[in-house]
Amino acid sequence: MSSRGGLGSGSGCRKWVLDSGSGCWVQEIGAECRIWVLDSGSGCWGAVPSPGEELGLLWGCPAPPQAVWGEGGTAEPPQPPTPPLVFQTPLLDSESSLDYGHSITQASSEKIWRAGKLLFAHLSSSRPGLIRDHKHHLRHHRQCCSGKDLVDWLLSAGVAVQTRSQAVGIGQVLVDGGVLTHVRQEWHFQDKDTQFYRFAELELSPEPGAGPRDPEELLEALGFLAQLGPDALLSMALRKPPAQRTQDELELIFEELLHIKAVAHLSNSVKRELAAVLMFEGHQRAGTVLFSQGDKGTSWYIIWKGSVNVVTHGKGLVATLHEGDDFGQLALVNDAPRAATILLREDNCHFLRVDKQDFNRILKDVEANTVRLKEHGKVVLVLQKDLQGGSGQAASARSSRYLVMAGTPEKILEHLLEFMRLDATLYDPVDTLLGDFLLTYTVFMPTSQLCRALLHHFRAEPLEGSEQDKATYSLRKRRKILRLVSQWVLLYGRLLQGDRSTTALLQNLADLASQDPRLGGLGQEQGQERRRPRALENGDGSVSPQPKARSSGMWPGSPEEAILDSTCTLRAQDKVPYEIFRADHSCLVSVLPVNASVRDVLRALAPRLGQDREHVLVKVNSAGDRAVLPPDAVGVFTALGLNERLFVVSRDELGSLTPHPEQLGPHAGSSDTLDLISSKDLASHLTDYDWNLFKSIHQVEMIHYIVGPHKFHEVTTANLARVMRRFNELQFWVATELCLCPELGRRTQLLRKFIKLAAHLKEQKNLNSFFAVMFGVSNTAVTRLAKTWERLPHKIRKLHSALERMLDPSWNHRVYRLAVAKMSPPIIPFVPLLLKDMTFIHEGNRTLAENLINFEKMHMMAKTVRILQRCRGHAHAPLSPLRNRSPHRPEDAKAVRISTCSEQSLSVRNPVSTWAYLQHLRAIDSQKELLRLSRDLEP
Repeated sequence: MSSRGGLGSGSGCRKWVLDSGSGCWVQEIGAECRIWVLDSGSGCWGAVPSPGEELGLLWGCPAPPQAVWGEGGTAEPPQPPTPPLVFQTPLLDSESSLDYGHSITQASSEKIWRAGKLLFAHLSSSRPGLIRDHKHHLRHHRQCCSGKDLVDWLLSAGVAVQTRSQAVGIGQVLVDGGVLTHVRQEWHFQDKDTQFYRFAELELSPEPGAGPRDPEELLEALGFLAQLGPDALLSMALRKPPAQRTQDELELIFEELLHIKAVAHLSNSVKRELAAVLMFEGHQRAGTVLFSQGDKGTSWYIIWKGSVNVVTHGKGLVATLHEGDDFGQLALVNDAPRAATILLREDNCHFLRVDKQDFNRILKDVEANTVRLKEHGKVVLVLQKDLQGGSGQAASARSSRYLVMAGTPEKILEHLLEFMRLDATLYDPVDTLLGDFLLTYTVFMPTSQLCRALLHHFRAEPLEGSEQDKATYSLRKRRKILRLVSQWVLLYGRLLQGDRSTTALLQNLADLASQDPRLGGLGQEQGQERRRPRALENGDGSVSPQPKARSSGMWPGSPEEAILDSTCTLRAQDKVPYEIFRADHSCLVSVLPVNASVRDVLRALAPRLGQDREHVLVKVNSAGDRAVLPPDAVGVFTALGLNERLFVVSRDELGSLTPHPEQLGPHAGSSDTLDLISSKDLASHLTDYDWNLFKSIHQVEMIHYIVGPHKFHEVTTANLARVMRRFNELQFWVATELCLCPELGRRTQLLRKFIKLAAHLKEQKNLNSFFAVMFGVSNTAVTRLAKTWERLPHKIRKLHSALERMLDPSWNHRVYRLAVAKMSPPIIPFVPLLLKDMTFIHEGNRTLAENLINFEKMHMMAKTVRILQRCRGHAHAPLSPLRNRSPHRPEDAKAVRISTCSEQSLSVRNPVSTWAYLQHLRAIDSQKELLRLSRDLEP
């Protein structure tokens, strides 16, 4: 068997025989013999190494009892497996063009084929001249279309394709699925007028007598293809030889590596190097032998899609590896033969491959720039030289310092105190260690442990050196500790106030600092921070006015708290009214702390419920789905989603529990009210309201929200949960209003208003509500209203198309991220995307690696959290015309004019009533119900 790259089968004569002794089919290839057996667990054929091969050490996989293999000797011998097919990135010196078709799973391939058939039928009927003969470079290509023409058609055909990159992704899916083929059999789709593609016409042609296709079916098919598009583009980038990848493609591959378990322990610099050398390798059929035990190790593999069986001689199946797992590394590190045979468990497996030369080079680079500090024979701190490029003073500073990659909590703190500057701040753009530590320490270090460590370092005296040197060292270290504590308190403020260990630490430090006049005292350090203009915190160099502290003493009002100091900010111990329904839909109201546990809620309601039966607290959504809440769950009321309610019932009543009528949403729209408000005023009120919600989020809420609120009872994530609930409320409100507007003319005007509303929200930099409104307009129940969209003016349709580009999810929402990078604060960002980024960082990277804190993960989390601080760089809301208006002044009722044709006369709506309307939006959150209403409007 050929061992080039450790892959596939070489050429040679294949002969299949049935071994009478074992009852197994045997494939003879030249001088070698492979025995094929059936894995009873996976139902897959697999090749077993020949007897007598040397057993190696199977790394990381304990050997279970010998696997059971399928027996032969059946009356009708099974068909020998078809020789496996291999798809992989061509070697750099290869001139041949490989076929990459059929790389999607069988189920997906069938869906892609059906979607392609619908698309071809729509194309043939709407643009029959698009597919024609072309002549290029003296060559004739019959019955094809250019990639550019196909992309242009997808964008103009009104089939919910928003951007060129999204259309290119759809084209790539069709090429991968065999629906489209390049005239020269190239494997990637290109948006060019010199690249020509053919549809598989004979198979795709509609059946004779088939009627027109359902537009909803076409939209669903395009939605499916668009969903596969980003993965297809990523797969295309991975299939390219590394030297041909663009910078955008390298960034896309790097972002994919952030979410792969096998490389979670590696630093970002290593992941970037891997992105530049990773190669794609795909295999079609289960039973393919990737490499055999005893082969020379030539590559390291990561399973991208699919699964494999690990088989060793004498033991059979010893392990099964799945997506995100890796194998083949040990043979490269030790320069030893393969320790096991790898068999594919399923069809269409995809791998990411790193060849030995690149693997060794990256490993050497990492080791050359990594420092590991040991204590008592164990690694306690891992540092890596900052290798990121750049220019100017910042780049010079980076090149001479080491970053903390991992360590024990105590050693990370010790390193921070050793190297931090006396003027260090939370938002230093170059040296982020202090900010990273303070923003994330709760993930890996209890506050009580941090307090004990800080007090220990403050009291500790150096053991070596002259008296003057020891005094100088102690003074400098104590000043650093006071600096760290002042930044800590300025960030967390009163979130620390209820913690006894923090209170004791601050009191001890204040007493110790007061005994040394050279330290100036902890209060003086904090006072200087409060008086200092917070230019860095503003993110753009501007200076915001300093608000007054709410109290004196050891709990200063921090800049973060000053932002949060609003009437709508919720804190863990604030008391709010809990509305809890009974089985008969009567309502009980009890005022309880935000972070009250379910047990506390039931205890407070007990006098009104009676003691004769046991009661439980249940969360119910509009569809009637029920979830009994555990007694220890906290903050359940403020964590409720859109149209969710709490019910308190006995166990006997649980089965008959139904949603409250108000959970089902409104039965009539409020277009009459919306007619009185111009889209610009509506955007301004929404922005002011959203700004109050957004500025109430404390930075650390994002970390607690992702890591798990149940771990942090002393803090709340209610403010962040409220912003997320508002986002869902707004998008479903838009869809609800359109589906509840029965008159076609008024519905068209309402759609026009919502599109203009989205444009004003974007202009005011309220991107969270902008996305919510655009998602509402893009709801399937709305996009299917063809008659409504047809009546929109061309100018509004063009505006909608331009706004949709911001929604493009390809390349990790690149369009949105570039737009935000160019904006100056204040901004209300797209909060769900921030949480998605945080989730990927948390789930894609281990917190503990070899019993050390993965501090690079903490750095990535802190970097994402800092986006909140940058966006809130000013104390005022984003650009809102309401700033110049008298607050909520009642207007003369005679001045109110209604118009559905022009918004020039709609600026005199009473701000008080508008504000009240927007605070209590009602929406239907059942997609099934919205589609029913939509079909009633336009069957």
